Amino acid sequence: MKALTTGDFTEASAPFDLFAEWFAQAKASEPEDANAMALATADADGAPNVRMVLLKGFDENGFVFYTNTESNKGRELAANMQAAICLHWKSLRRQVRVRGAVEQVSDAEADAYFASRPRDSRIGAWASRQSRPLESRFALEKAVAANAARYAIGEIPRPPHWTGFRIVPVTIEFWMDRPFRLHDRVVFSREEDGRWSKTRLYP
Repeated sequence: MKALTTGDFTEASAPFDLFAEWFAQAKASEPEDANAMALATADADGAPNVRMVLLKGFDENGFVFYTNTESNKGRELAANMQAAICLHWKSLRRQVRVRGAVEQVSDAEADAYFASRPRDSRIGAWASRQSRPLESRFALEKAVAANAARYAIGEIPRPPHWTGFRIVPVTIEFWMDRPFRLHDRVVFSREEDGRWSKTRLYP
């Protein structure tokens, strides 16, 4: 796939088509985890938090990731259903920033993704009390062993506290590195009628 030129990028009219093209190029260019993204959330008091998660799906409805709802991010999302993400691809010298409201994916969607995960990852989802104090590594290994024995035969169901969230974007900003820090920036904003407007920004 040929690299986008500056003109191609700034003239794009559909943000999800542009994201799909950039993401495909990132998967071919980045050494690993092209879907790694910084996820920012805030608690009920507005105090922010950020961490790296993995993008597990996207379409015109939004960007999806999965987590334990009892984790810090899960509790923050329950209190404030808004979030922002940033994907940075150093090999391409590009990044994409997204902001918007957050909604939980359907049970069917979460079940399907959970079933696609490696068996050990599914066991780990049952064993980990994510974000809570852990007295020792041995305690975690013991919990993994106990759940591996519990689900030694048959399918491993999705834990009730484990699901996916979709960020429904109100803005999507594309950034491309340019010499002398005169970068190209284009932000797409969703209008009330659902259509996207586009604005070029100063670097």
